[in-house]
Amino acid sequence: MAHSPEPSPPPSPPPSPPPSPLSSAPWSGSPSGSVALLTDHYELTMVEAALRSGAGHRRCVFEVFSRHLPAGRRYGVVAGTGRLLEALQRFRFGDPELAWLERAGVVDAATLRWLADYRFRGDVWGYGEGECFFPGSPVLIVEGSFAETVLLETLVLSILNHDSAVAAAGSRMTVAAQGRPCLEMGSRRTSEEAGVAAARAAYLTGFTGTSNLEAGRRYGIPTIGTAAHAFTLVHDDERSAFAAQVAALGTGTTLLVDTFDVEAGVRAAVEIAGTGLGAVRLDSGDLLEQAHQVRAQLDALGARHTRIVVTSDLDEHAIAALAAAPVDAYGVGTCLVTGSGAPTAAMVYKLVAREDRTGTVVGVAKRSEGKLGVAGRKQALRRRGPDGSATTEVIQIGAAPDREADLRPLLRHLVDHGETTGAEPLAEARARHTTSVAELPPTAKQLSRGEPAIPTVFLQGPAPA
Repeated sequence: MAHSPEPSPPPSPPPSPPPSPLSSAPWSGSPSGSVALLTDHYELTMVEAALRSGAGHRRCVFEVFSRHLPAGRRYGVVAGTGRLLEALQRFRFGDPELAWLERAGVVDAATLRWLADYRFRGDVWGYGEGECFFPGSPVLIVEGSFAETVLLETLVLSILNHDSAVAAAGSRMTVAAQGRPCLEMGSRRTSEEAGVAAARAAYLTGFTGTSNLEAGRRYGIPTIGTAAHAFTLVHDDERSAFAAQVAALGTGTTLLVDTFDVEAGVRAAVEIAGTGLGAVRLDSGDLLEQAHQVRAQLDALGARHTRIVVTSDLDEHAIAALAAAPVDAYGVGTCLVTGSGAPTAAMVYKLVAREDRTGTVVGVAKRSEGKLGVAGRKQALRRRGPDGSATTEVIQIGAAPDREADLRPLLRHLVDHGETTGAEPLAEARARHTTSVAELPPTAKQLSRGEPAIPTVFLQGPAPA
């Protein structure tokens, strides 16, 4: 391949994140900076009809969950929470948005006036970003009036579904890498903003760097990259290209040695950079066999500390297959940013409780065949065995559960009456993911098809004994 960014050696720890996430907020498509129109038409028509009927002011509880994991997956990973909290602050209908809605005839004048004053003033609870989840896990709970909460469905799902899909794939890859660095290189395989979000989700799950500069600027993720095949081809010969790269970037750089002949490329790389050459990259052919051959050649040339980086459409299975090879780092692109075959986390946003005519909040759920819901506001806990390993995802309906030693609460208060309370540095979510995966039983790390690592049970009434 001639189109993958050339990874440099694994980067140093990231710098401190920007002081204000909003100062580096992504392009929203609106001159006002609003993300309110990144939604579906029917969200607004539901609001109009509900305001007319009076139901729009009823207190409601919406819940985000996945009915199932992608085929063969043992666990999911919550990602995108930080991005969602930022976006929620910019979910406002300014003059440009209202003017367009009026011209397009989407809603009536009364609804436009309501939207002009829209601010989410409810509460949001959710799993900590980086936490593992399972079928039925209430990864996000949104409480408020029907009108203000139903508006958020598309925003919530578009962010969480994409980022959680990338994070699940990234987690499987870092587990398969067994401690060897994984480098995110997939920006050119998705849309421009999705590439930035994917880099963030990958870093959350243990990737050590990204080729995406905007992800580095916006989230403080270390960036990596040196040269591609085009750099070699634009020079008169491979040696000239290597010499130019070393002159510019130093002997610690990574040289791409498979443009023509790998053995000749390795020899030229060491002759030009010396035995202190940082790394060589392999991007084609039988990576397992080539890695062994290149390692032997580097050692014979005295470049015993020169590392080997491999790329070329890697996924978690390819990474696992290279476990016995003398590979020092993996560069991953397409399979990572597309969720490695599962580009969505299959999350849905469903109404599970609402205020009735007497003012009592009651549980509600759809009864459609194959899409049954579980009514009621829920609490989520993870039961652990004597060894500290997770055994069960406990979803408690109704009464708040007691704090027992073997039950770990999973929900965090993220938004309190419209005020964000759950924002945190990306490093905390990254650390949480490491802890959450370590808590799962060994079967969770298997790449073969199988059932979720732990079962999900729903309990009604008092907390489990």
